[in-house]
Amino acid sequence: MIRIGIDLGGTKIEGIALSETGEELFRNRVATPQGDYRATLQTVSDLVTQLEKAVGEKGSIGVCTPGALSPASGLMRNSNSVCMNGKPVLSDLQQLLHRDIRIANDANCFALSEATDGAAIDAAVVFGVIVGTGTGAGVVIDNKVLLGPNAIAGEWGHNPLPWPQDSELPGAECYCGKHGCIETWLSGPGMVRDHELHNNVFLDAETIDNKARFGDEEADETLERYENRMARSLAHVINILDPDVIVLGGGMGNIKRLYKNVPMIWGDYIFSDVVNTKLVSPVHGDSSGVRGAAWLWNR
Repeated sequence: MIRIGIDLGGTKIEGIALSETGEELFRNRVATPQGDYRATLQTVSDLVTQLEKAVGEKGSIGVCTPGALSPASGLMRNSNSVCMNGKPVLSDLQQLLHRDIRIANDANCFALSEATDGAAIDAAVVFGVIVGTGTGAGVVIDNKVLLGPNAIAGEWGHNPLPWPQDSELPGAECYCGKHGCIETWLSGPGMVRDHELHNNVFLDAETIDNKARFGDEEADETLERYENRMARSLAHVINILDPDVIVLGGGMGNIKRLYKNVPMIWGDYIFSDVVNTKLVSPVHGDSSGVRGAAWLWNR
């Protein structure tokens, strides 16, 4: 049986059909109906029909969402497609498509994709990080997504920055209501804010990275502070989870120097005399969400 993955995004809905061995058979992308819950579900259903017609075979269906289902109510929460929040997305889709569906959030799908046939293939424990406008992560153990009883496994970005310096306290206010969350430091806006605070100039994260590569001292110092904060934050993860591989996705994962510099620092904070955990870039990149959704049926 083929595996169908749907990446339900705020601006686009992408679908993919994979063979049992992970070969891409067909892919398509359509616009997300803005602010219309029922139209969004119908678009997903139509896309599934199109994928199955193109391949000539029915498949299992996994859906990657920007939010998560509440274990208490079964309703969607924390979705940036706000029309999905408070809705029984899973049961409504199952009723519409007349079959079982599996749903996971984008970070979990990213981690599962890279663990199954990406940068962390054959690794027993994988921590998949998405660092962009926000900071999230997913945990995959033996090719299975770890959800947890509260459905928050991997919510790394809403822990406080570890081993904070005096100048880092109390930290910026996070949308969750706390101060100093990892997300406020490691997200793209977090780096931008830090650079502006120290240099009184606004530059986006990509520009800061480019200027640092061409020898700009202020940009380089911003990246050094960022690398140290990421090293401390990932050291916490390693001390608790001890993953084989950490895959760094999202826009901030495009900063190449992180993969060399962060592991050179994190040993100072890890409770071990040796650190074998690897920090790697993703193989599938932006496709990891839709591929991970398909792999929700990998067993």
